[in-house]
Amino acid sequence: MFPLVIILLVGLYPLDKRVVNYALPIAVIGLLFTLYHCLLFFGLIPENLQPCSQGVSCADDSMELFGFLPIPLLSLASFSLIIILLLKSKATT
Repeated sequence: MFPLVIILLVGLYPLDKRVVNYALPIAVIGLLFTLYHCLLFFGLIPENLQPCSQGVSCADDSMELFGFLPIPLLSLASFSLIIILLLKSKATT
């Protein structure tokens, strides 16, 4: 998500409508990673396929904000919103 901040800021000044072509693939890749992390968090991926079986867990309580809001779900919402806004801006150009 952090490269998107730089790419979108650089695309704002001067306004470059081609920035969607650069940012959209990165956002889609980020969304795919986030989907995988959400599947890990909610326990839908078998234990033998989980990369974080040792050390800090990807599905631990520390992955929740305020004790009830999963961080992977926030990331999924963020990437989805970024993709929707990028597609909307591409459609208006």
